[in-house]
Amino acid sequence: MTQTDRITLGFAWVIGIGCIIFLMLPIVITVATSFTSSSVYTLPPPEWSLRWYRSIERRSGLWEAVQLSLNLALISTMISMVLGTMAAIAVSRGDFRGKDAIATFTVSPLMMPGLVVGVAMLQFFREIGLRDAYWSLLLAHVVITLPFVMRTLLAAMEAFDFSLVDAARTLGLSYPRAILKVLIPGLAPAYLTGGLFAFLASMDNYPISIFLTDARNKTLPIKMLQYLEEQPDPSLAAMSSGLILMAIVVLMVASRTVGLNRMIDT
Repeated sequence: MTQTDRITLGFAWVIGIGCIIFLMLPIVITVATSFTSSSVYTLPPPEWSLRWYRSIERRSGLWEAVQLSLNLALISTMISMVLGTMAAIAVSRGDFRGKDAIATFTVSPLMMPGLVVGVAMLQFFREIGLRDAYWSLLLAHVVITLPFVMRTLLAAMEAFDFSLVDAARTLGLSYPRAILKVLIPGLAPAYLTGGLFAFLASMDNYPISIFLTDARNKTLPIKMLQYLEEQPDPSLAAMSSGLILMAIVVLMVASRTVGLNRMIDT
């Protein structure tokens, strides 16, 4: 290795480490701030304390918001799994004009600003007479989670051998059962990856949900914004740390069940 190669490699390492620090520093600061004993955001904390974690349970309406967000994330992800599987099979196996355009169109909700999508959905739901906040939120969350699932499955199906499904059908399985017995287990990393991204996208969604919530149905991000406006104290950092912990747990479960390397390859 020449001197120029060493300098280039060292420079690349410096840039890479700098990017990691830039991305991780806000998370580290948030977690550290959540353990402060002060009533304001201070770093380093004057004294380490679990005060703000204990105060979470006294937040009005917090657990209702958590339950609603988990409910929407789980149900919308499951619906997206079913619809995404059917859509991905149709695009990858179908022989019709415009299937590439359909595959591209499915990611359009992610390409447009969330506020634009939120306003459009609000207007659409009003036009069709849908006034219930829960069902409006659920349909909207399916729209924003479906692209993650379908695009992930579509990429995985390009490398999947569909002759295995055909072989299962020749052995007596119906097409739906062949999908359940052969395709889904074979694409487990893709399902896990797409489902993980869909779940987190639903849990974290703010720009669309803000147009569809009401006084009784507020998702966790909307509720946290309300707390930030009313009483901005380090309990918000404690809530954020809980969400960070949830993401870490999900990744650990994924690593134990499928493996992060297979998820990344998918």
